[in-house]
Amino acid sequence: MKTTTPKRLSSCVVISVLLSGCAAVQSANSTPYKLVYSSLESKNRSIYLSDESGQQRLRVVNATKADGYPAVSPNGQHIAFYGKYDKFKTWSIHVVDIDGTNLKRLTTAKYKWDSAPSWSADGNAIMFTREYKNDKGQWQEEIWTMKPDGSEQRQLPNLLGGGASFVGNTKVLFHTHAKPSQIAMANLDGSEFVTLTHDDADNRAPSLSPDGSQIVYLSNRDGNQEVYSMNVKGENHTRLTFNKEQDWSATWSVDGQHIFFTSENQTGFLDVFKMRRDGSAMQKILNNGSQISSVSNVNAQALENLIRTNQ
Repeated sequence: MKTTTPKRLSSCVVISVLLSGCAAVQSANSTPYKLVYSSLESKNRSIYLSDESGQQRLRVVNATKADGYPAVSPNGQHIAFYGKYDKFKTWSIHVVDIDGTNLKRLTTAKYKWDSAPSWSADGNAIMFTREYKNDKGQWQEEIWTMKPDGSEQRQLPNLLGGGASFVGNTKVLFHTHAKPSQIAMANLDGSEFVTLTHDDADNRAPSLSPDGSQIVYLSNRDGNQEVYSMNVKGENHTRLTFNKEQDWSATWSVDGQHIFFTSENQTGFLDVFKMRRDGSAMQKILNNGSQISSVSNVNAQALENLIRTNQ
């Protein structure tokens, strides 16, 4: 990884501007389906939409019997997700329409783990993490981008890590590959590199709030992997969960007032929980769900089609 002197963020103004277009879409959309996640309601892992209480659920697709890490496009028409092949040794990114049609496999690199897709704010690119062992047996963690049709696949220069997501169209929020992993932000070309955590724990899987002011992430700094929050300057770190089980997949609600995350359950899978942004009023909303993310927009016609197929 290219060595760059860490810098402190002076404000979240730039991030707020980058995200302003998304906020307009969110306010104009009234669908109850605000969550997308990987579900084990049946024998296989499938992609589902849900409302924020977990009461209304719609199955979208079961492509590989091991589908996960779903993310809905800004225009509400498509879902990017990963599926597994070669006895789970190859992970590939796919896209599918919200109504479950027009499924397309985008990445096909054999024995590489492609996961956690994220859309750019304009919907013109998908970011994902690629993991694999190199010729020397060393584990690699790379950040890649591509067009929504799978073309122009390229690794981001000078950046190694995972849990990556677009900030607007030009920045990336991620955790570093170097151990212990730290939360960082940079331009897509690796410039303007900023490290936001500075400790001897693994800090992973960051998620930026809709207004661009806060970040939730996972850390094992207190012995168990829990959900934490901080501001975008890397200040005011706050532990939000206090569980015996490991927590995963922390993400924000569309309005930024709640946080959703998953926690290991006694069946060997995970359940989905909801809490206020300060960690209070925690409640379980979904059984056997994982890799959850929020949904700011759903195409109305596609949603009608999906509802019909679920009846």
